[in-house]
Amino acid sequence: MLCAAWVPLRMGMGIGQSFTRNMGSLTTKMAEYRKMWKPVEPKDWTVQYQERHIPYTKCQLVHHLLQDFYSIESEKNSFLSFVDQLEISLLQPYHSILEKLQALYDPINPDRDALLESSLTDSEKLSKEKEVLEHLQPVLDQANFNVLSEDALAYALIVHHPQDGVQVQVNLDKYEYIKYWALGQRLGPLSMQLTTKTQDSIFSRSPRTPPERRYFKRVLVAARPRNSHMVLKCFKDIPLEGLEQLLPVIKVRTSSFDRTLINTMLVVSGCIVFVNVGMVVLTDLKIGMSLLLFCFVGFMTFRTWKVFSQRRKTHSLELAHMLYYKSTSNNAELLGAITLRAQEEHAKEVILAQTILKHLNSHDNEAEMDPRTVDQIKERAEAWLQAKTGLEIYFPAERALQNLKLLDKTQ
Repeated sequence: MLCAAWVPLRMGMGIGQSFTRNMGSLTTKMAEYRKMWKPVEPKDWTVQYQERHIPYTKCQLVHHLLQDFYSIESEKNSFLSFVDQLEISLLQPYHSILEKLQALYDPINPDRDALLESSLTDSEKLSKEKEVLEHLQPVLDQANFNVLSEDALAYALIVHHPQDGVQVQVNLDKYEYIKYWALGQRLGPLSMQLTTKTQDSIFSRSPRTPPERRYFKRVLVAARPRNSHMVLKCFKDIPLEGLEQLLPVIKVRTSSFDRTLINTMLVVSGCIVFVNVGMVVLTDLKIGMSLLLFCFVGFMTFRTWKVFSQRRKTHSLELAHMLYYKSTSNNAELLGAITLRAQEEHAKEVILAQTILKHLNSHDNEAEMDPRTVDQIKERAEAWLQAKTGLEIYFPAERALQNLKLLDKTQ
């Protein structure tokens, strides 16, 4: 049932195309963002990203629908019976999809504990990784993940939010491909990465009240460093400007502002110490100017190196905390998590479409849905979701109705 529904979807999305990013075009887009003055979002962001994730669990959605659309006891029982039948009907198709994904991924699974029957060359591994991503794409689409474009990645690599103390350096030449998916776009304050509470100070650049930021409830990354293996990871509550921190091969770097601030403070304080103390020592002990100046320069160089080392260690700790505490699943286990999410999103869409369809007094589910009916269901569902959640959510009414018809045919 599910596989038949995804055939046109796979053709329409160009699943046969290569997933390898054109790093040259990404470099060009990064150069465009460098020329912009304080960009706040990727170009054409509202067109590229359409939120489809329903921010309710299936049980919560059923509870709200029962309250708003079903007042008669017999209708409630009929609706609950439909939900139970839907859940049973989706178990086997999604179980088959998960088994197929696991079978495809098993030869290239870096975490497998079974013995390898045969070693694969790097080109063979790359080919199998692309095959896994091709079969994973329709599952991600049903799970309502959005593919993040090169514009979004270029924006993340160039733009740094003032709240982010950590900045990383990414060498695109070290990657075969980079791919991002995200869902649950939100605009609001984002908590700091460190587990320990930072001390408020008059010298701190971080505001007391975290500013509103654009972030995602879930971000999935698939990246392959050269001469290595594909890394599949999923994270939670990741800001748009922090996507590059999720890549496997990165280096922590100190920002230009921090370097300028530290060097200025050291030079000013060093000059004051040298003028007030060094000249006195030079006069009293009759030490040569060149020797004293050499010792002073050596001390300031050592002090500067220690300050930068401490700052780098702090940033490395923040990055490690984010990668550890905000990681939800990795590699093979991620396939199961995505499949379960796709199954739940599938069920939620069908349940909502069925409810709206009944509310429109349209009971002919077997007949081909005309565009007017599809548009009505889409508008009603989006209006109800916005009233309940306060979020603008795009409801894929056509896909939901197709899945509903496939369900009726299997019963």
